Amino acid sequence: MSSRPPASPSRRRFLAGGLALGCSAAASPLVTPIALASAPWDNRLVVVILRGAMDGLDAIRPVGDPDYAALGREVEDGPPGDGFWARHPALAPLDPLWAAGEMAAAHAVSTPYRDRRSHFDGQDLLEAGGTDLGPASARSGWLNRLIETVPGTTAEIAYAVGRERMAILDGPAAAARWSPDARLALSPATQQLLELVQHEDPAFRDASREAIAIAAEVAGQEAPEAGEDRRGAHVQLARFAAGRLRAETRIASFSLSGWDTHARQSQGIGVALGRLADVVLTLREGLGPVWEKTAVLCVTEFGRTARLNGSGGSDHGTGGAMLLAGGALRGGRVVADWPGLSEAALYDRRDLMPTRDVRAHAGWVMRGLFGLDAGTVESAVFPGLDLGPDPRWTL
Repeated sequence: MSSRPPASPSRRRFLAGGLALGCSAAASPLVTPIALASAPWDNRLVVVILRGAMDGLDAIRPVGDPDYAALGREVEDGPPGDGFWARHPALAPLDPLWAAGEMAAAHAVSTPYRDRRSHFDGQDLLEAGGTDLGPASARSGWLNRLIETVPGTTAEIAYAVGRERMAILDGPAAAARWSPDARLALSPATQQLLELVQHEDPAFRDASREAIAIAAEVAGQEAPEAGEDRRGAHVQLARFAAGRLRAETRIASFSLSGWDTHARQSQGIGVALGRLADVVLTLREGLGPVWEKTAVLCVTEFGRTARLNGSGGSDHGTGGAMLLAGGALRGGRVVADWPGLSEAALYDRRDLMPTRDVRAHAGWVMRGLFGLDAGTVESAVFPGLDLGPDPRWTL
């Protein structure tokens, strides 16, 4: 793993002092400390929240189930599967990762959330990682509790990336946050100050330039010195996360929206899955050799109805799928205790029946990556969880 040069005195003063740099601390990504901390383990974990409820039956299609086509679902040929499973065509760019065992899925999964099917409550429970929501004042995120289990860590071991609040990292354990803010505007005097501070610290200079570029991209502005490399904000966020993880950060989390496909799902989910493929490939490229030590979990608040509605979309459901990626995985497969899609087998006769807790798959990945014992996962990280049998996700 490459090492970062030691921070210069000017850089330490800059970070410690929290200079306003012409804008508020809440608005500027530049006052978020970017000096990163070491951790007692070398593996990395990335959690991507797919906000809006990804339709797992469309992303990872159980075409071998005799009741699948009767639900009005797409049965066109997608990327190669194993006869029972087929992947949505928008995931085709990830075919080499499936072939290399660096991409996988878990199907018929959900959090303990049931019946109300509210995005807000579903996302809260997904990020809290418990069995029920309870009072908001008592909640913490499961990634924050993971950090609490490891002595001697500091805030920059974990990064919440993006403009949305990442409740998954909320809690008493310190975690760093970085947000490209559209209101970022640096005066000439501020830019001169940055040049002075960065003069003898190329690592800090490059990181702050990247911060400015991402903020400008998100705002739809022309990024300074961006050249021909201006790409979507989702790719820029993944690139930022990869840069931190390539150094000493061990955990990163951010979210992707666009999964609420009530109408014309064939169009909407294709775009969303294409963005997700971009993100995974960007992480793989940006992490370089660190990819072999990395697991990426892509999770969503709940699934969608098994049958498509009259608008060619799907409504809020229960069971769904999670996607996994990374060189640290034993992938190339779909893991599921498949319940079937007959009306009698559906949850409430409308949704895919969940047969495994999504937290169990996340827990087994963390056990393999970080060496956590089962009791810690089931009590401290995911209270009330029964891990169940080991799906052997990690190498």
